[in-house]
Formats: sequence, structure tokens, C-alpha cells
Amino acid sequence: MELHTESRKGHLIVTLKQPRLDASSAPSFRSEVETIIEQGHEHIVLDLSEVKFMDSSGLGAVVAVLKSLKGNGKLQIVGLQKAVEELFRLTRMDRIFQCHKDVSTALSA
Repeated sequence: MELHTESRKGHLIVTLKQPRLDASSAPSFRSEVETIIEQGHEHIVLDLSEVKFMDSSGLGAVVAVLKSLKGNGKLQIVGLQKAVEELFRLTRMDRIFQCHKDVSTALSA
């Protein structure tokens, strides 16, 4: 699992550097991001701009990350590619998550 992290304006930007978030990669993604949260980061911007495919396992991992914040933080999603955005829309997760076009928009929200 390749994640890139960067702190900006009190938020931790977590960029997934893989084209797929599916059953094979979702468990390690979830584990790594939950470790980041356990380290005290509560305001996370999840940049999925490089993810071209996500299945239900990947979506479940993103939901699990949100739940691990336990209402004490904020998870914003940015950079959804067309197929991933459609998955969020079809499952109505676009109503659960704050989705933005890019990191700059998320940071100013």
C-alpha cells in the first residue's frame, strides 16, 4: 500500500498512490489510515485522484476509516475519478462524505 501524507492548514492530506482500491488492497489501506488516526490526526483529507477503480471492499474500507474517527474528527474525500464518483453516488455515500473537487477546495470548506 502506497500512501503519501502531507500536513496543511491543520489537516493531514492522505493520497492513495494506487490505481485500485479493491479487495486485495482495502485491508492494508484501512489499517494504515486507522494507524494515522490513532496517532492523533483527526482532520483528514483523503485524496483519491489516482484511484481509477474501487469496489465494495474499497468503499467499505473508506467507511471504516470514517467510523474510526468516532465523530471526533472530519474526513473529506477529494479527486474522485468518474467511475469512483459513480460508485459513491450509486451507494449514496456522496451524502455521507464531504466530497470535493480538489484539496484546495476541501481545505477552504
